[in-house]
This record gives sequence, C-alpha cells and structure tokens, in this order.
Amino acid sequence: MPLPRTRGTALRQRLAELRGPSVAPKALDARALAALAANPGCERRAILDGAGVNKATLASALGSPSAFGQSQFALARGNTFEARVKADGGAELLRLVHEKLDPGAAAPTEAEVPDLTATGPEGRTARTALALRDATTGSGAWTLLDHPMLALDVAGSPAFLEPDAVVVHPDGSWTVVEIKSFPMLDGSADPAKVGAAARQAAVYVLALEEVAARLTPAPTVRHRVLLVCPKDFSNLPAASAVDVRKQRAVTRRQLTRLTRIEDIADTLPEGTCFSPDLPLAELTTAVESVPAEYAPECLSACELAFHCRDRSRAQGAVTSLGRSVRAELGALTTVDAVLAAAHGRSGDPEDPTVAALRRAAALRAEALNTPSVPLPSPEGAVCR
Repeated sequence: MPLPRTRGTALRQRLAELRGPSVAPKALDARALAALAANPGCERRAILDGAGVNKATLASALGSPSAFGQSQFALARGNTFEARVKADGGAELLRLVHEKLDPGAAAPTEAEVPDLTATGPEGRTARTALALRDATTGSGAWTLLDHPMLALDVAGSPAFLEPDAVVVHPDGSWTVVEIKSFPMLDGSADPAKVGAAARQAAVYVLALEEVAARLTPAPTVRHRVLLVCPKDFSNLPAASAVDVRKQRAVTRRQLTRLTRIEDIADTLPEGTCFSPDLPLAELTTAVESVPAEYAPECLSACELAFHCRDRSRAQGAVTSLGRSVRAELGALTTVDAVLAAAHGRSGDPEDPTVAALRRAAALRAEALNTPSVPLPSPEGAVCR
C-alpha cells in the first residue's frame, strides 16, 4: 500500500537528508534487493539502500574500499551479448522462450515490441503497466517488453526494477527473461551464478505479480523464468528454464520481515548524514549509529562488507565466523565469552553449548598435549 502523500513526502525528505543534500540517489536494483532480502536483520543496509546511498562510495570514504561489483570489461561483454540476443526484434529470444517454456503455442514468427519510453522511473513504470495490459488483452500475439520498469514496495519505500525482458505469451501469461554473460557449458552453468540469477529473477516475478494483481482477470506470472547465456565459449545464445518458486517464496518472506525504513530513520540521532564529503570521524559515527548484521556471506553481496567485518572482528562478535557458527553458540555472542566458557572460566556446565565447548577444548588440549580443564565424559562424569 502506498504511503499517504504527506507521510511519503516527509519520508522522502528525511531520506534525502540522510543521503546528503547534494548527493544524487542510487537506484535500488534487483541484485541489491535480493542481497538485502538475504540479510533482512541488517538495519544498516536497509536504511542505506532505502535512502539511495552509494555504498561503494561510502566504503571508500570510510577507508574500506570494496572490490564488489562487475568489471567494465564484464559489463561491456554482457551488453554486447544482450544486444545480439535481442537483435531483429528479439526473434532469437522469442524462439528460445517458445522452445524452452511454451512449445505448444504458435511459433513466434512476429511479435509486438511496444515503446516503453517515458519520463522518470514513475512514468516508465506506468507505461510498462499499460503495455502489459494491452498485450494481455490484445490479439493473442507474442509480445516482447525490452527493459520494462517495475516497482516493488520495500519496507515502505518504492524500489524501481528493470529486468532484461518480459515476454507476454499468446495465452496472456508473463515470463521474466534474464540474460547473463557467464557461459553455459554442455547445457549447464555455474550453480552459484545460476542461483544468484534465480534470486534476482524472483524479485522481478514478485514485482510482476503486483502489476498482475491490478488487472481483471489477473494474468498468470510464470514461475519458470528463462535464463539466457553464451553457449560454451562462443557468443551464440543458449537458454535454460529455471524454476524460481523457492527463491520467490524466500524473498517474499524476507522482505516482509524487513523493518520499515521510516522506523529505522526515526531511531537515528538528529542530523545523521551519510554524505561521503563529511569528515571521517563524523561519517564513521553516522554509519555506526545504525546496527549491522555482518556475516561472511556479505563479502559477495555488499559494498560495506569490509568495513563491517573490521568492526565485527574488533568487537569479537561470533557472527564474523559465520551464521551457522552463531546459531550453534546460542547466548554466547562474543569470541571472549566462547573461550571463557570453553576453558571453564564462566558458563553453566549443565548448558549443552557450554558442555560441548568444554569437551571440544579438552579434546584439543589432549591432542596437542597441553594443560586444559578435565575432559568431561558424555554422561557428565569427569575423565582424568
């Protein structure tokens, strides 16, 4: 549900103040949104993304520059491959959609390619919605939407998303198309990269479902998306159908858990600003005023990961060792607390976590032939 006008205007003004009066907002894309949904407890990322802060620039200003992101070579190669896939009115792309997802439909000998040009993201979003409606209720031909603009509400703030393409089938159903530059070797691609592409496509599916819900009758948004990659080591396109139902459900659940951006903003000290032009001490104080939930997985998904990792290590937080380790340690949230419990300086010996730590420490000491606490038996007796 959109925010009331006065409330929404006040929030936009507040976010502009957080970003800095002379700093242009950075759009929240599907890649960033998928990463945000993967770590919904990180209020720092939520407010920075919601305010449109360029986290790469911010990380450099904090003295922890990030190597996160694609190289210019990879971007150029991806743009060249995408242009080839969409050449001739998207004939090859539509052929792949027909072959992989809808072989029972009429072959796409020709297709509609509506003009989606409009002013600003809001205008492009409205133009995309009209094109989708017209294609769904039209003549039943194939329709290709090249770089449509979709909107998705994220914690009370709209995020504008631009998939590579959306195809409207003759039966009126909609399919998301993701075009990537990593190769598909012998019909399969790197599972990690395919998983990242699936999570990104799931965000587009969610945004399309919101558009479909406003139409009567609501068209079907297909949960099998088309992933198009270069075939082997050539520049020829190959495609695979990817089911994103699991990724869609996880992303929907995680986005629902996100704290509303205005709630986070209300907790910040008056005058907080994340402008990279601020003095280092002031900027660091502003960033540290927002709680973060660092985990090693952030290194591949967030530009601020190096800064947050340094802070996490300085505080001795066990989250720096990974979410699985953090989950195993229960109430023990720092490395010092874990070591104290393991060596018998603190902790309830009846606590299963403390008992397991002490047994692990004793086994290690026994293996290394170093003094340690007595080794507890599984039944709780002490072995000497």
